[in-house]
Amino acid sequence: MQSLLLAVDRLSTWFGKLCAWAVVALTLLISWEVFSRYVLNNPHAWVLDAQIMLYGLLFMAAGAYTLSKNGHVRGDVLYGFFQPRTQATIDLTLYVLFFLPGIVALTWAGWTFANESLAIREQTFNADPLPVYPFKFVVPIAGAFLLLQGFVEIIRCVMCIQSGAWPAREGDVEEVDVDKLKDMVHVTDKDIENLDRYVTQKGGQ
Repeated sequence: MQSLLLAVDRLSTWFGKLCAWAVVALTLLISWEVFSRYVLNNPHAWVLDAQIMLYGLLFMAAGAYTLSKNGHVRGDVLYGFFQPRTQATIDLTLYVLFFLPGIVALTWAGWTFANESLAIREQTFNADPLPVYPFKFVVPIAGAFLLLQGFVEIIRCVMCIQSGAWPAREGDVEEVDVDKLKDMVHVTDKDIENLDRYVTQKGGQ
């Protein structure tokens, strides 16, 4: 079972990282449009719509990825003080009452929404129209990934309630822990103070 859970984590991670390349496309598009508008005096009406679509892709695709890393923001400041079984019970209740109905509705409505857009070959309303229906299919696709990851999280809650400990997750990029980094390179706070003092003295000379 654990291997299946980690496989879904890897799938959500792959999807999130794939769609993250939209950041590069978005950066290049905005930079090019700024240059074209203010240097060449040649703005493009379709660029704003393209920016919105790329940003929407990032926003939607990040859901499953963030859930697989347990990275969504929690509003309950007491949650971290609870025992794992209590945390899992709370999470399981919220997944069943709110997450599943909401994401199922999102995916179902998004699929209908996208197909209706495809049927009429929907376009943006500007001088240089862009097709909208490919972007609208992002909604049900991202919803399906999020729903799949949600089922995995529900299984994790059940396993935690049974065992008293959270199952392992797939590792990924994390923020640097300064204290751990110091231990790895055998550096103490006194060493850093001495280095600062040395640099200050050299700068004064």
